[in-house]
Formats: sequence, C-alpha cells, structure tokens
Amino acid sequence: MAKPAKTLTNQEIVQTAGKKAGKSLVMRRQYQLLLMSTPFVLLVMLFSFGPLWGWIMAFQHYKVALGLWQSPWAGFDNFKLLFQDPQFFNALRNTVVMGVLNLVTGFVGAIGLALFLNEIRFVFFKRVIQTLTYIPHFVSWVVIANIFATLLSPDAGVVNAILMKLGFIQEPLYFLGEEKWFWWIHTAASFWKELGWNTIIYLAVLVGLNPEHYEAAEVDGATRFQKMRYISIPGIMPTAVLLLILSVGWIVQSGYESQFLLGNPVVINRSEVLDLYALNYSTSIGDYSYGVAVSMFKSIVSLVLVLLVNYTAKKTSGSRLF
Repeated sequence: MAKPAKTLTNQEIVQTAGKKAGKSLVMRRQYQLLLMSTPFVLLVMLFSFGPLWGWIMAFQHYKVALGLWQSPWAGFDNFKLLFQDPQFFNALRNTVVMGVLNLVTGFVGAIGLALFLNEIRFVFFKRVIQTLTYIPHFVSWVVIANIFATLLSPDAGVVNAILMKLGFIQEPLYFLGEEKWFWWIHTAASFWKELGWNTIIYLAVLVGLNPEHYEAAEVDGATRFQKMRYISIPGIMPTAVLLLILSVGWIVQSGYESQFLLGNPVVINRSEVLDLYALNYSTSIGDYSYGVAVSMFKSIVSLVLVLLVNYTAKKTSGSRLF
C-alpha cells in the first residue's frame, strides 16, 4: 500500500520558500565571486578528480602492452599482497611517524612564530625575520638536502665541530649514516623549510583582530603575555583548528622527495615512505598495479583521517571544515 504523502503546514512552506529565496539572493549578490571561482573548480575537477579513473589499475594485473582496458582483472589481489608484505608496514610506519612529527612541529612552531612576530614593534626587524623565515620555502629540496649534508658531515661539518669543541663527543659522528637520527634530521629540515611560510595565515588573522580588545586589556593592566594568552591565542584558534584538519590529511601524503634526497641505502629502514616504496616496487618489477593500490590506500586513509578530525573538532571546539 502506498505511503500517504506528508502534508506541509503553512509555516513549513513559508520557511522552505524563505530558505530558497535566501540562497537565490546570496547567489545573485555574489555572482562575481562565483564566476571567478569557476575556472579553479574546473581545474580541480580536471586534474584532481579526472585522473581517478586510473584507479582501475589497482584491480588489474596491468600490462603495458595490453593497455588499461584489455589487462586481466585481478580483483583485490593487489591489496591482499599489500597487507602481506612486511616492508609495506615498515614504510607505513615511517610515513606516519615523519608525518606526525612534521605536523606537530610545524603546527606549534608556526603559531609560536606568528605570536612572536605579532609582538614585535620594530617594523624593520619584524620584516627581516619574516623574509629570512620565508626564503627556505622557495628553495628546492635538492639545495636543502645538500645544506644539511654539509652541516652534518663528519669531515668538515659545523655540527660535529661544535659538539667536539663543547666536549659532547670525542670523534665526528656520521649523522646521515645512523638510522636513529634520520627521523629527527628530516623533521628539522622540514621545520626550517616551511616554518615561515606556515605563519602567513596566522599573522593575517592576528592583524585582523579587533585592536580595541588589546587597548581594553592594556587599560586593565594586562601584561604582554596575558594579552597573548587571553586575546591572541583564542583569536587564532578557529583558524588553527581548520588548518589542523587540512594538515592531518597530509600525514600519509608526505611525498618522497625529501626522504629520497636525505636518505641513503644505510638508513632505508627509516627513510623509505609509502611513495618511495610504491615507486621502487613498481619500477623494479614493472608492477604498476601494485603502486596504484598503494596510492589508493593512501588517499582513503587521508580521507578517513580528515573526517575523523573534523568530527572531533566539531564535537569539542565547534570549529569544523564542513
């Protein structure tokens, strides 16, 4: 028996019509912004979502000679093989550890530097610090890796020279040849490279805070640290939560360039991340389907992490991405 249609009351009809009218009014008022954003939406659809059809390879025994549409179907064999390989879990561990270290140090460091720069009253000194911290972001990882290799060199490295001068070590250490140092060296390099760039948004938020709040706090006798604690930090927390949600998705999407350039065969157990693992496996035996399965796994984990952190932030702080 057919279920009778729900009858809307006059009040519900008015509310529904009001919401539709409100959305239509907003779209008419902001049509310029919508038109400006259309090319970027199309670019994202073309270059980010369009290539996803290639995920079909993860469910095939892909053969270059046969192509995508004629390669034999494999089902979930590649994923079963993925979770049976101990080296995959080693690469996953390295990826997660380095991703978390980069996230924590970058998140805390960016907020700290932004608060510090916001308190500087000498404009020239503030601009010098900003410039010096921004520059490494635009430097290639090739250059960054060579700088750290030179600083940590056992022959003429500055770090070894300082440690020996202070009496902490008796002979030079080969830092890049010790597995136990690699995670920390990579974290330090990433921190130095991206610290200044990550502060830009936080500085913009701090500049936009209402100056009357600072003036009122100063009248009440608040110290600089108290104003920072009760005005600056709460003012940037909503933005910080949103950026944290976005950053969590990159924990397993750390790439491979920095690990490839800083690492070497001696420390491969600590330097090989998922991207390097997929690249080495795919190119060594020509199994491209396996590499696509690894990439698909990374994307799904990233999506789940973003959704979980977004849900947690919504329940705790009220700030959320969507």
